Amino acid sequence: MNPEPPKDVVVDDRKINISNGDVNGTVVKLDDQLGAGFSDVEMKKIISEKKEDCSLNSVEVNKIGESNAKEVNHQIQSNGTIGYNNYMPAIKAQAHFPKPQPPPQPQPELERSQSVSLAESMPSIGKYIKDRSTTLSAEIIKRLSSLTEDGEDFVVKNDSLNLEVTEIKIPGVKVIVKLKSEDERFDLKGRITFFSRSNCRDCTAVRKFFREKRLPYVEINIDVFPKRAKELTERTGKSEVPQIFFNEKLLGGLVTLNSLRNSGELDKRMRELLGQKCPDGAPKVPVYGFDDDEDEEEEEKDELLGIVKLLRQSLPIQDRLIKMKIVKNCFAGDDMLEVIIHHLDCGRKKGIETGRQLAQKHFIKHVFGENDFEEGKHFYRFLEHEPFITACFNFRISINDSEPKSPSFLADKLARLMTAILEAYASDDRHHVDYYRIGKSEEFRRYLNLTRDLQRVDLQFLSPDERLAFFLNLYNAMAIHAAITIGHPEGILDRRSFFGDFQYVIGGYPYSLSVIQNGILRNNRKPPYSLVRPFGNGDRRLKFAPAKVNPLIHFGLCNGTRSSPTVRFFTAQGVEGELRGAAREYFQNGAIEINLDKRTVSLTRIIKWFSVDFGQEKDVLRWVMNYVDTTRAGLLTHLLSDGGPIHFVYQDYDWAGNL
Repeated sequence: MNPEPPKDVVVDDRKINISNGDVNGTVVKLDDQLGAGFSDVEMKKIISEKKEDCSLNSVEVNKIGESNAKEVNHQIQSNGTIGYNNYMPAIKAQAHFPKPQPPPQPQPELERSQSVSLAESMPSIGKYIKDRSTTLSAEIIKRLSSLTEDGEDFVVKNDSLNLEVTEIKIPGVKVIVKLKSEDERFDLKGRITFFSRSNCRDCTAVRKFFREKRLPYVEINIDVFPKRAKELTERTGKSEVPQIFFNEKLLGGLVTLNSLRNSGELDKRMRELLGQKCPDGAPKVPVYGFDDDEDEEEEEKDELLGIVKLLRQSLPIQDRLIKMKIVKNCFAGDDMLEVIIHHLDCGRKKGIETGRQLAQKHFIKHVFGENDFEEGKHFYRFLEHEPFITACFNFRISINDSEPKSPSFLADKLARLMTAILEAYASDDRHHVDYYRIGKSEEFRRYLNLTRDLQRVDLQFLSPDERLAFFLNLYNAMAIHAAITIGHPEGILDRRSFFGDFQYVIGGYPYSLSVIQNGILRNNRKPPYSLVRPFGNGDRRLKFAPAKVNPLIHFGLCNGTRSSPTVRFFTAQGVEGELRGAAREYFQNGAIEINLDKRTVSLTRIIKWFSVDFGQEKDVLRWVMNYVDTTRAGLLTHLLSDGGPIHFVYQDYDWAGNL
């Protein structure tokens, strides 16, 4: 069972963090309630397990904590802060549309039961928490005021931000008081804004600086908001990033920021420029809307759209019995051909060619996938009537009828957009992803708009490297979308839904995470513990699979779990080198352990699941030697060269989310 993440509860205007990580007690966190000189007061209270002390069981505590965690996170969002949030609640499915509720039913009178008594005890629970927190607060203040009188010992520590930390021991309570830094001892009424691009080292350094200083900021990534590039040039006279603004005043780039920090002038400038409320002349915060997104302008209409609309209105679409099967929502090809000839006033040859163009642009599909379009007794249906279409999460009521964009353009934009999302809402090492804030962000909304452009894209125009990078990136983006929409999988049935049922329609065909990994990237090999291949004979998606399986792809795919490789997005120009770097990082972070005395090698379970891609176990060790440090490579060389037996074990896989 996965451990519950910390829960935030508000009691007496104080934020209390209830964690189930410690079996013997709870951790209580009070922010800045002991005066202007202190912040982040953490208390560890050992609470008795006796039933007479508290009638609230662990299940009720978890429910209360989860409810209030959402409230606190909502408050963070309402402040307009787009910077990194240290509090990352466990991600559950986010409902984008209201779910229908059944009508209220008359409730029969219940006999008094345990559940009823728990419900009746809720007021007393709130009173218990309130009284206990008041007692703790009073005890803290008392002990702090007596520090100089009784000379009690205290311990001073330094954390990563070089802030003083005082640890005070109180009977039954552990209190850690963190003194405010200089940057925290004055109020920032203004707003820090900086312009950035994806995959920019200087932008990463600026972002890291603000996070470490715990300064809220607004980031405007011009790869996500391309129209803001013009504003950047108008305000600064240049197109280089990063460019930092304190309110409406231009501070400069990374060089200026480092210079001010090293000279000690940064605090002074912050007080001068951020001490007042942000005026209207400052760069605007990106908001939910279509006003500044170039892709939301009127799309180029497909030249065949007029014929498509006519066919949708005039063709007899109905269910038919074809080859002893009930085929829903189909029409006869001869009927479509007659409508095209009459509308265009052309011959049959021109009509057949027009029908093939409609099929190649994925407006129509043969019901059994036998051809694009041919004259004769064949049956077709529109893409929006395909049985799989309503299960695809990039389909919204209707198919995108606009002229399909270039697949290279869409692949590049997908990589840039998702890289920007990770830079804004993931930890620097990419081990932790804030799915909740991604799902609420403007960047993610634009990603969803981009996925609609993939419905009828023609992937055959991508080069092999472009295709490899595209499907790697699509898998990682879909995994993030799935975690936001349906939540992380917690069991076998959840995993089946996560990997098999969450789908996009891409180029007229459905793709799930399993289809991308096993059908495309692994060239139609069986998934682990499966007896069937993803694609049957003649499946048209097979033409996008590489001729040879590259085992490195397994270290470029992130399914959102703790044991998977870190999430990343690839470029078509450097995908091979980037995959090698991903494998090297994964193996050097614990995916292989070697015990020379016992002649045992412990490997990631990914290699066991996909052993057919890696070869025999000793061949795997020779392959892994290319991606480990020199010490491990030497140990492997010794094990392989002396001719002795080697024992292989496989590590447990942690399915918990990478929150």
